[in-house]
Amino acid sequence: MIQEIHVTLVKVPTIRPHKLSVATMNTQTLVLVQVRCADGITGWGEATTIGGLNYGEESPESIKTNIDTYIAPLLIGMEASAVAVAMARVRKVIQGNRFAKCAIETALLDAQARRLNIPLSELLGGRVRDALPVAWTLASGDTAKDIAEAETMLELRRHRIFKLKIGLRDVLADVAHVLEIKRALGDRASVRVDVNQAWSEMDALRGIAMLEAGGVDLIEQPVSASNTAALARLKQRFDVAIMADEALHGPDDAMTLARADAADVYAVKITQSGGLLPALEVATVARLNGIGLYGGTMLEGGIGTAATAHVCATFKELAWGTELFGPLLLTQEVLREPLVYRDFMLQVPTGPGLGVEIDTDKLRFLQNQ
Repeated sequence: MIQEIHVTLVKVPTIRPHKLSVATMNTQTLVLVQVRCADGITGWGEATTIGGLNYGEESPESIKTNIDTYIAPLLIGMEASAVAVAMARVRKVIQGNRFAKCAIETALLDAQARRLNIPLSELLGGRVRDALPVAWTLASGDTAKDIAEAETMLELRRHRIFKLKIGLRDVLADVAHVLEIKRALGDRASVRVDVNQAWSEMDALRGIAMLEAGGVDLIEQPVSASNTAALARLKQRFDVAIMADEALHGPDDAMTLARADAADVYAVKITQSGGLLPALEVATVARLNGIGLYGGTMLEGGIGTAATAHVCATFKELAWGTELFGPLLLTQEVLREPLVYRDFMLQVPTGPGLGVEIDTDKLRFLQNQ
């Protein structure tokens, strides 16, 4: 039986300013959800988003309020092991709130996998890989700093895929910034860009043409998430891969984009999808339509990152890797043992449930900062 659901907000500084077209982050607020069950099992989930309400319609504060006020009362007293039944109730009664639903589902699945003494990936169909390629986002906005940062990551064998956040500046300035980095790294690394919807279709036509010619491998969400027709036209016009991100709010959007032939790649995010199981449905739509997969992030800490890793470990094809670097961007760790990154890969945890343990002392310390 589900006895208690507790939501904790923890603000953690980033290692450097992280500049996106929608916000500049100096801290990240982790939204951690703990589900305690009558049999003594505890499960954890995470509902972290980016920049308060800058990125989406849920904020850390609204997630906590809506779980405390509406979702938790629905679930208290329900059978903890009947995860599908519990989530069906939540999805029937609660509209929207994809991030909050994801955290609840993650915590319930974590608890159930711990109850069965198996890794969470085994509840999701079983893993086919134990390690995931991980991109690093270069988002200081300073070309020289970004090149130096990329060189360090290559030397440490931590990342050889780099994504640049652009869209704040003029198109020509952004393109010049990206291409200078690409020239410096050459064939030693894959260079990609994320526009976070910042371009008009005309800007995208100009920018993508130059980026493609300069050897950039992928363009993420260049135009507004609502402009499916423009995304489709860009996909048809250019050879460089076009990836949908903000346009993907779950399986229904995945189907809409597939029917429109609007993307070469889907960024699969468990929070954007509304949970781990809906994220698997997004991936299935992609596979059936010949669309590549990429494991996306909302810059979560260790819990959300581990959850996405378990999902991505089940994908038969993962041609574009992942960007599950969130914990590495933060100055403080909330896990007893950090996730393991080596040889350009994230090692998928192998213990029961998520395979990670929360450091409750560190959590209390961060709450009091």
